Parts: sequence; C-alpha cells; structure tokens
Amino acid sequence: MDAELGAQLARLVRKRRTAALGTLRAGAPFVSMVPYALAPDGAGFIVHVSELSAHTKDMLADAHVGLMIAGSEDGDESPLALARVSVQGLAQRIASGAPERAGLKAAYLARFPDAEPMFGFADFALFLIRPESARFVAGFGQAHSLSGASMMRLLQQG
Repeated sequence: MDAELGAQLARLVRKRRTAALGTLRAGAPFVSMVPYALAPDGAGFIVHVSELSAHTKDMLADAHVGLMIAGSEDGDESPLALARVSVQGLAQRIASGAPERAGLKAAYLARFPDAEPMFGFADFALFLIRPESARFVAGFGQAHSLSGASMMRLLQQG
C-alpha cells in the first residue's frame, strides 16, 4: 500500500468515531455499534462497553470480532465509492489492575470526555481489540488487504 492510501486509511479511522462491531453469538454473527479510540501504543482499538450488553457477553465467550469503519454517505456519491475498512481481530478485556489500563482509559477519554462517568459504573468494561487482518477499500475497485500490524503502523504514522 502506498503512502497516499495509508494516509487515506488513517484519515478515515481518525475521523470516524463509531464502528460496527461484529461478534459471534452461538456461532452466528451479531452486529452492533460502538464508539472507539485508538490505543496510544498502536496496539489496537479501545472500546468501553457495558457487561450487560449482548456484544460484551459475546466478546467474553469468543474473542473473535470484526470492526467495520466506513466513510459518511453525505453526498450524491455512490455508496460503492465510500472508503471503508473491515478489521478482523481479537477482543481482550482489560482488567482493572492491568498496567496498560490507565493509558487506554486516558486515550478513550481524550476522544470521548463525556464517557468519564461511565468508568465509575461497575458493569462497564474496557476492551482492546487487537487487529489480525484488515481489508481497506479506498473506493470502488480499490481494495487492499493488510495485516493487523501493518494497519496499526500506518495509523501511527498518519
């Protein structure tokens, strides 16, 4: 992937604030919407979710997840031309005493300061989704596959 495509991917992921989260429920797909932030060390995507929600229960039962981040349908542009990235990864619940928790929480709150009160709720958990692979579609006929590590390096540079 060339530098311009890498920059386009980074702009997409940084501009958007929500992703479609795909989890597995008894072997079947389940999709919901989650706000996300990027881990400061480039390790992955941070989500803060209620343990009462279906997608959190799914992630605890099976860590395999998918994230879809897509550009906005604001104009008359064809939906097929929308930039989008589909990420396959593993979701890891971050324990309250984990050394990386403070940095992940700070990164999440930097993007979503209004989420601060939810960190005081006992039923909310912080997860780090570590990408394993990704498929970036820069527009119609412009699809690129990359490893999770390659994608996160591009996001750190962009």
